[in-house]
Amino acid sequence: MKQHINLIEIIEEIGDVSRKYQEFMRTNDLSTGIYKISVGQTDIQTPHTEDEVYYIIEGKSKFIHGESILDVKPGDFIFVAAKVDHRFVDVQEDMIVLVFFGPAEGTKE
Repeated sequence: MKQHINLIEIIEEIGDVSRKYQEFMRTNDLSTGIYKISVGQTDIQTPHTEDEVYYIIEGKSKFIHGESILDVKPGDFIFVAAKVDHRFVDVQEDMIVLVFFGPAEGTKE
């Protein structure tokens, strides 16, 4: 595993795709990636078996978090416990989101 990664380079590698998740770091206890979703796109994610933290780098949208709907913007952190329904909706500006899973996504049953 790389010990040093440049986030700007990862975002540039993703390019202009409308919706994409790109994992760039993984251990058994943590995985990290960039999630990109464009205006007008549908966020199709379903609840995960891992806890998750989002950090909004760019963009604005609403975020469904269980029974709540949050307005999110650059600088916001969002914690989502395992198995809680969540997704980005009403994307008003193209989103670039840093994502952390603990433990690593797909390692918990």
